Amino acid sequence: MADILPMADAAPHPIDVQHAPGITRIVLSSPPANALSLKMMDALRAALDEAAADADCRVVVIAAAGKIFSAGHDLKELTAHRKDADRGRTFFETTMAQCAELMQAIVRHRCPVIAEVNGLATAAGCQLVASCDLAIASEEAQFCTPGVNIGLFCSTPMVALSRNLSRKHAMEMLLTGETIDARSAREFGLVNRVVPPEYLGTVVGKYATTIAGKSALTVRTGKEAFYAQAEMGLSDAYDYAARVMVENMLARDAEEGIGAFLEKRRPEWTGQ
Repeated sequence: MADILPMADAAPHPIDVQHAPGITRIVLSSPPANALSLKMMDALRAALDEAAADADCRVVVIAAAGKIFSAGHDLKELTAHRKDADRGRTFFETTMAQCAELMQAIVRHRCPVIAEVNGLATAAGCQLVASCDLAIASEEAQFCTPGVNIGLFCSTPMVALSRNLSRKHAMEMLLTGETIDARSAREFGLVNRVVPPEYLGTVVGKYATTIAGKSALTVRTGKEAFYAQAEMGLSDAYDYAARVMVENMLARDAEEGIGAFLEKRRPEWTGQ
């Protein structure tokens, strides 16, 4: 993977945005908790939008500084609004709506999004990992949805978990609130790979570089179709996927890719 350099106009605290060819790296930079406060979610959403608008971006990596990937919502920020006239209802609604929009922005992003996890991801932080297309964890990473322990069931993290883990595994995390290690997270389906911490960046870089080298049009088409068909019944999913395949076959990149394969040469992608 090429060296990653900070942007000339790098995003201010609480995140840092870096670039390598074809790759945008967003680092949660508000340790120790990297909490998903309104400020953090605003900054993360803005960085994702900027990456989507960047024609050179092919892959997004979300990482974090410090020992905690993200501790989830800022409980102090939420608690402070209990003094509001409505006991915080308006602020709570704003926070949960903003979080839902952020997670959907990841799923709907034109680029694959990879979570690079080298610490604890808890509650909405775990939701963030589950919302990414891929997740690579170090052996030191841990995951939990502990809301049930404080009288607040992790209902919004449940949406992402239930779409990535088996129901039994998702309910185990949600009902017990217990922390699982990285290898259990892989068994549950929450992460793709578990690697020694010293190799985490290298492995994530390899994934990102490999994906960035594919046809951007093909990857975008495939990601969109993957999530769309997952919400359909079997027959509708096949009908939809067949239509997508036909349109994809007519794309210039598919013509080029198939031709290159048959001619035993490297394809030259145009994104068309």
